[in-house]
Parts: sequence; structure tokens; C-alpha cells
Amino acid sequence: MTLADVTSIPSPAAAAVAQATPRVRDLRLDFFRGLAMFIILIAHTPGNFLTLWIPARWGFSDATEIFVFCSGMASAIAFGGGFDRAGWVLGTARVLFRVWQVYWAHVCLFFATLALTVYLTDLDITGRNYWGQLNLWMIFVESDKWENPDILLGFMTLRYVPNYFDILPMYMIVLLMMPIVMALSRVDLKLVALFVISVWLMGQSALMQSMNLGAYHLEFPAEPWSERSWFFNPFGWQLIFFTGFAFMRGWLPKPPVTATLLALAAFLVIANVPLSNIGVREFGLEWAKDWRNAYDPLFNKTDFGILRYVHFLSLAYVFWVLAGDKGNNLLASGAGAFARAWAIALKVILKVGQQSLAVFITSMFTARLMGFMMDVAGRSITMTLLVNLFGFAVLIGVAYGAGWFKSQPWRVRAAQ
Repeated sequence: MTLADVTSIPSPAAAAVAQATPRVRDLRLDFFRGLAMFIILIAHTPGNFLTLWIPARWGFSDATEIFVFCSGMASAIAFGGGFDRAGWVLGTARVLFRVWQVYWAHVCLFFATLALTVYLTDLDITGRNYWGQLNLWMIFVESDKWENPDILLGFMTLRYVPNYFDILPMYMIVLLMMPIVMALSRVDLKLVALFVISVWLMGQSALMQSMNLGAYHLEFPAEPWSERSWFFNPFGWQLIFFTGFAFMRGWLPKPPVTATLLALAAFLVIANVPLSNIGVREFGLEWAKDWRNAYDPLFNKTDFGILRYVHFLSLAYVFWVLAGDKGNNLLASGAGAFARAWAIALKVILKVGQQSLAVFITSMFTARLMGFMMDVAGRSITMTLLVNLFGFAVLIGVAYGAGWFKSQPWRVRAAQ
């Protein structure tokens, strides 16, 4: 197919066949995305000792990679097929509509969290400044460095992106690259690889500086009064998104399941532990600390360093194999109490993974409330676990609530 075909629309018969074909979601997609949602809640809760042991502490990659990679796979299902069925123009329109939804989710999350932190600060129970913890001083404190008096307009136009609220802007920019990728795929898949890799290379600050090409480094400024850029550089993170997208589209073949490849992936994961946060913190490896300081660009989170990519793919392969074909190994076997408990847990995790946007937004808001709860009640092991269980319950409730609304039960009732 050539570029001239990108605006073509399938015949009504072809569209009817495509719509009649049921979508098949790999169990592993929703399962690991659901796990990522719980980990993200833990990671964003201030003073939560569980953050010392989340996957991010054991290797270069973390739950963010899981979320973005799985979002790429889910996007291939939700939007990739739309390009096939309706053509490039309508496929792009659907992507733009999703970006519009994510944008307003981003705005609502910011103002809801801002209102919460202002209220908690004004309560003056703990003596803490909760909006100050999120580095939102510029909204409340005048500064000579601030040249544009309307900081909220800066936020609405993504010229001001506070660190805590930067993953959804990154996701929006990556989504906007999808029509380009789909157009290139209709010419030659090699062009897709060239585009994705080139954009990633241009998103690597240290690499571009070393080549005296700093002026061509791709990034977005996070605030007008400093040189800070978005914490999640979308030009770097699109690599992991479109890797998941390519696997789900079939552009990249499934890796073979072999003992050699599994051993290699496991070795890379285990070998990463001494260089991880755990290696430095728990084992006191000074050489590892020196290595991390010297080679930070290789695993830099902002630009998505290459070692994060290698570590994540190795980890993903290990668990992809362990989960079995289409996640069949995740299904409970037997009729014992453990099997029944696991079946319930699996159902809950899958539901959370299926409603990831609603759950993610809720988790970012709930994490600030959980931090306040522990500030008031203390951070004993028991209290911390109880507060985390409260947060998990909130996410689960939101997932089931969002799923119920999406099912549009009023239509079923009307049909009866």
C-alpha cells in the first residue's frame, strides 16, 4: 500500500466484516497494566515505605514502562484497527478525540489535586504545606522570574507542566505521533523503524550534546522561568510505546520461547540488581553508586535511556513466558481456597487494567490524600498497610464503576 492510499475508506461490506470480528485482548495486557496501576499508587504516596521495594528499586525500568508499553499495545487494538477499517483521516480523527479526552482528564486531575492540597494545607492539622510539596509555589507566590502573569493559562497550554502532572502530557504527544506512524507503515515498515529510532535519538540530551547537536535536541520546556523540561520527554518515551504498538500490530514478530533466550533475559534482569537502587542502598556497593553517577544518560528516566529499554524488554520477556500463551498460566487451576482467592484477585486486577485511565487519574489524586492520612495517623507498618489497602479499594471501586458506566446498562434496560 502506498501513501496515496492513506485516506481511503473500506467498502461497506469490508467494514461490516471488520466490525463483526470480535476483539481479542491478551490476558497479559490487562493483568500487567493492572499491576502497574497499584504500583503507581504506591510510588506516588508521600512517605510510603513500600516505595522502597517496588520494581523500580530492583532495576532500571519501573511501572512507567509497563504502563506506556501496555498503552501502546492497547492503542494498537483500540486505534490501529480504526485506521484499517475507516481509513487514515477518520483513524486520525479518533486519535485526536482521545487526545481531547486525555487533555481534559489532565486538566481535571490538576485542579482537583490543587483544590485538595490547598484544603489540606488550610486545615493546618499537620503543619505541612501540601501544595508546596508539589512545587506549586508559582501559583500562589509572586516571583520576578515569572514573566507571564497568567500561570494558569500556561498550564492550560502545556507551557507549564508540574512534575507530578507530566505523564498525561507525554501520553498525548505520543498519541499525536500515531497518525504519522500509521501513514509511514502504509509505505514501508522500515520507515516506521527509522522514524521511531530517529526521534528517540534526537530526544537523548547527552547524546545530542556529545555530537554538538544540542540545538536539535527534541524536548518541551516545562516552565517559562527556568530551563527545566518535561520530566517525561515524549520523544524518548515514544520508543517503548511504539514497541508495544508494533508487537500488537504484528509488525514485530513474537519472540521465540527458548531456554537460551529465557536464560539470557533472566541474566540481564539479575545482573541489573547490583546497579539498581537496591544494590546501592541495601548492599552498599560504592562502585555501583559511582557507575550510576558516571553513566546516568544510559538509564536516564526523562529521556528514556537505552538501558531502561533493554532491562524492560528482558523483564517483559521473562514474565511473558511465565504467564504462558495468552496468559493461560495466570488462570487458577484446581478448586482449593488458594485457587478461588487467586481467581478473585485476578478478576480484580484485570478490571483495574481495563480501566487504566480512570484508575490512573484517581490514583494520582488518592495518593496525596493517603500521604495526608499517614501524616495524621502515623507511619507505623500497620497504619501504612491499612492506608495502602484503602487506596487499593478506591482504585478497585473506580475500576468497577467506570466499567459499569461504559457498559451503558440503561440501554439494556431500555431494550427490555
